[in-house]
Amino acid sequence: MEYKTDLDKLRHSCSHVMAQAVQELWPDVKVTIGPAIENGFYYDFDRKEPFSDKDLEKIEEHMKEIIKKKARFRQSFMPREEAIGLFKKMKENYKVEIIQGIPDKEVSIFHTGEEWFDLCKGPHVNNVGQIKAFKLLSVAGAYWRGDEKNPMLQRIYGTAFFSQKELDDYLHMLEEAQNRDHRKLGTQLDLFNIYHETAGAGLVFYHPPGAMLRKTIEDYVRAQHLKRGYDLVMTPNILKGKLWEQSGHAQYYRENMYYFHVDDEEYAVKPMNCPGHILIYKSKLRSYRDLPIRFFELGTVYRQEKAGVLHGLLRVRGFTQDDAHIFCRQEQIKSEVKQVIDFAFDVMKDFGFNDLEIELGTRPEKFIGRVEDWDRATEALEDSLKEKNINFQINEGEGAFYGPKIDIKLKDAIGRHWQCATIQCDFSLPQRFELTYINESGKEVQPIMLHRAILGSLERFIGTLIEHYAGAFPVWLAPTQILILPIKSEHQNYAIKIKEDLQNSGLRVIIDDRNESLNKKIREGALKKIPYILIVGDKEIKESKVAVRQRGVGDEGSVSLNDFIVRIQKEIAAKK
Repeated sequence: MEYKTDLDKLRHSCSHVMAQAVQELWPDVKVTIGPAIENGFYYDFDRKEPFSDKDLEKIEEHMKEIIKKKARFRQSFMPREEAIGLFKKMKENYKVEIIQGIPDKEVSIFHTGEEWFDLCKGPHVNNVGQIKAFKLLSVAGAYWRGDEKNPMLQRIYGTAFFSQKELDDYLHMLEEAQNRDHRKLGTQLDLFNIYHETAGAGLVFYHPPGAMLRKTIEDYVRAQHLKRGYDLVMTPNILKGKLWEQSGHAQYYRENMYYFHVDDEEYAVKPMNCPGHILIYKSKLRSYRDLPIRFFELGTVYRQEKAGVLHGLLRVRGFTQDDAHIFCRQEQIKSEVKQVIDFAFDVMKDFGFNDLEIELGTRPEKFIGRVEDWDRATEALEDSLKEKNINFQINEGEGAFYGPKIDIKLKDAIGRHWQCATIQCDFSLPQRFELTYINESGKEVQPIMLHRAILGSLERFIGTLIEHYAGAFPVWLAPTQILILPIKSEHQNYAIKIKEDLQNSGLRVIIDDRNESLNKKIREGALKKIPYILIVGDKEIKESKVAVRQRGVGDEGSVSLNDFIVRIQKEIAAKK
């Protein structure tokens, strides 16, 4: 693996020091691979006993001893067959397997000083003394080469930085990320649950507050699409297997799909919405005057993800996409792509994300269609970004199997990046389904198809929102916007009247009239992260007012209900 940055090189070097420390502490442990990854590194080990937190502390201390020696990283080369014999003698079977898959006549070995070495292409820092700030973070299970048929290994994750301050900042971010974990907050705020044992892994159940949050997002998304000239469609959740053969999913995506039989015919639960939208397009003759045609659906899809990668709302088996397909002429591609980019930027701003990164994914190894069509599609996407003066990074080979794509990643409140919007240019599916429109000359020609989503998966986006806001949603998104607390039972009727007036103004309100102390109810309202708490008692009834407590601010005094309604409606309209 070639590392693009000096930080990657430092982290990979640190993974070698960790592997050396592990083998010096436990000589029977077998090593596999230890790459640098985003934000750190890992190394996979074959060890019978599980590594404990105390083991990680012991490894860290031994790593510090190794680093003190400031040994040089030294590269040597060995004939392939000789290397196989050496690692066999050392009983490093995983290394033997790796070398057997290397076609080169010789392999690269990196030595740390004179005592320890590892099969590795490098590069590394000059000597281990350059590793100044590191931390081992966690242990997880990992199958050898990612195949569940292979042995389960232990993966130790760590990170390294050039300075202690950078490391401290990162560890603080990790601590903050734990506090914002959407799975923990999902339970605390009663938003959702995944009943693994009784219903199945990766299948989300939205509780009332979570369903209200989702409805708010769905209503917003539908309105934004209608405003921009999209037509709403709805398609079935199951379709014949033959349709997925025609689309190419059966050949390129079957392992991620759920198949079953009805009346001796094969069907599949849809993993994507595109074939359904294609059938609607084909339902009648289309003219060049009709194009572009923009079909939009909040389409629920199911994908057979491996249990090991499922993660709360961020990786599930059933999810809903804000999915659209645009059928257009060749000369309309760039205009449509630019409009989608503007759409995505506007939506992200409304949700409070102002820092976005753009990537362009090009043709992968497995693809459908002609290379020349891929080149034209890639050029169209690239030109669209350049003409809008948008900085972007090219991700070689990361396109979809049917076309290149633009991915828009957002940065959250603590600096993490999340994948959301995507725009994919597809010449292949229109060919496979023989899509046509009548051009100005009366001839049948093929349209171009753009696949696009703005939020991506609603589940993943909601998980992102929970972590971005730490569950303290802005007023327009909050499942409950206002909590009313009558001080005594005799204040209940006034509280009910206030609630009715607020609901008639389109606001989401609840009353807590339990026989509990006011302070306890205020604390619990704060734990639920409700934006506003209105307290009503004798004084408020007498003055026809409400006492306002704002989340994160505290008491704001008494105001008339009308003034409060105007204020909160302005906040909602501005999406503050």
